[in-house]
Amino acid sequence: MSDPTSRVVDVAVGVIERPDGQVLLACRPQGRPYAGYWEFPGGKVEPGETIAQAMARELHEELGLTEVSSTPWIVVGHTYPHATVRLFFRRVRAWQGEPESREGQTLAWRSPFALDLEPLLPASIEPIRWLSLPSIYRISCASLIGVQVFERSLDALLHEAPASQPVWVQLREPDLPEQDFSKLFERLIALRSRLPLKLIVSSRHPKAFWERADGVHLTSRDLTAMRARPALPWVGASCHDRADLDAAASLGCDFAVFGPVAPTDSHPGAPTLGFDALGSQLSLSRLPVYALGGMKPADLPAARQAGAHGVAIMRAAWA
Repeated sequence: MSDPTSRVVDVAVGVIERPDGQVLLACRPQGRPYAGYWEFPGGKVEPGETIAQAMARELHEELGLTEVSSTPWIVVGHTYPHATVRLFFRRVRAWQGEPESREGQTLAWRSPFALDLEPLLPASIEPIRWLSLPSIYRISCASLIGVQVFERSLDALLHEAPASQPVWVQLREPDLPEQDFSKLFERLIALRSRLPLKLIVSSRHPKAFWERADGVHLTSRDLTAMRARPALPWVGASCHDRADLDAAASLGCDFAVFGPVAPTDSHPGAPTLGFDALGSQLSLSRLPVYALGGMKPADLPAARQAGAHGVAIMRAAWA
């Protein structure tokens, strides 16, 4: 008898998102493996189908949705006792119709920031956590625009941000004198105690700063040298090719930035990827990736269409 886990089954998985940020989860009905577990809706990819076509078909069959529009996100491999699957997660932000249970499943809308449904299907646990990552990942440039300008811009963003959706900032200031960097860090830590700020410190700076923040962002060099994931809530990494992305996923990073996608002021004339090549590089990414290099908030739709989680921006973040 053949082993049911020896063949990899491709599955399209839909992260259906309302404008308020809530996502749709379904509880597996009795008679199926993992009955009673919560998951994102979806199903097997049929021969001859693209992942997007399978996504649209499954959401129509399971939920009655039509005109489904989805974008690629991450690909997760998982082995269950009954099957080995390759899950192609896609973000679904546009559709027609109201989701209805067509296969006996219980449906529930929930915020990824306050999920109270248990148990979760094992392969859904990390993706649900990753949904709390922001669409825009801001990188500091206080040494370029001035510390006071940077702090005023950040303060304005923090006062506009909902408490449930923090502003994420990578503090990356290799050109600031050590004493000035330390003072800036302390002021940001004070802000973080009363306003919705997630502070990620570049690994260019000493480890003592990472450990007091919400996480660390590894340079590509530090990613290559790292033997174990830093014991911090969030770990990001800078990646320049698919080998870097695989290394970041294997290390257990939560997200990566990838580029440069477009021309930048800091590297004029340097080769860039463009969104088509970015899509090819991210086609099998195992973790969320931000498009980096010359990005602006207006580039978010194109980045998502290419498979990015969002955009990482530096100068445009503080305009």
